[in-house]
Amino acid sequence: MRTRVVLLLALSALLVFDGEAPTRPGSLSGELASGDLRIDAEAVALAVAAVNPTLSPGELDRIGRAVIRYSTKYGLDPELVTAVIREESSGRPWVRSPKGAVGLMQVMPHMFEPLGMAGNPNTIETNIEAGCLILADNITRLGEKDGVSAYFWGSEIRDVSYLLRVEAERAAVRRLLRL
Repeated sequence: MRTRVVLLLALSALLVFDGEAPTRPGSLSGELASGDLRIDAEAVALAVAAVNPTLSPGELDRIGRAVIRYSTKYGLDPELVTAVIREESSGRPWVRSPKGAVGLMQVMPHMFEPLGMAGNPNTIETNIEAGCLILADNITRLGEKDGVSAYFWGSEIRDVSYLLRVEAERAAVRRLLRL
């Protein structure tokens, strides 16, 4: 089973990039080494499918498109948003944390009302938009490292453990897209 998943991911990577290695401009965390890939909706879907192969093609498409749409809207690196999704929910749109956070980006339900967002916090698109808005606001106010940490810790950042996990997921996304 694992071999089939790896082969499917490798084939998907070839189809996504049509045999070409696209280039990518710098990200919020600084310049990237040459040879890094430009992430698009299909690449996001591939990275999320790697942690949750049970998602349907339609769900993966919706996740990929939402990550690109809202990371662009809020000025975020889509690799960072994808890494947060992988860390927060392992790509599970239906997940609810013991503290009540919901969806792919594990947004607390009480956060939706002040954001003025329409829609159900459990839907893929609304959840990703809310998460991107919160993350972008944190980064604008605190810089990337503390902004990412504050996404998990809130206003009292206790340590860098969450930041390190997100950075590890971001690196995993980059490695996966280089298949």
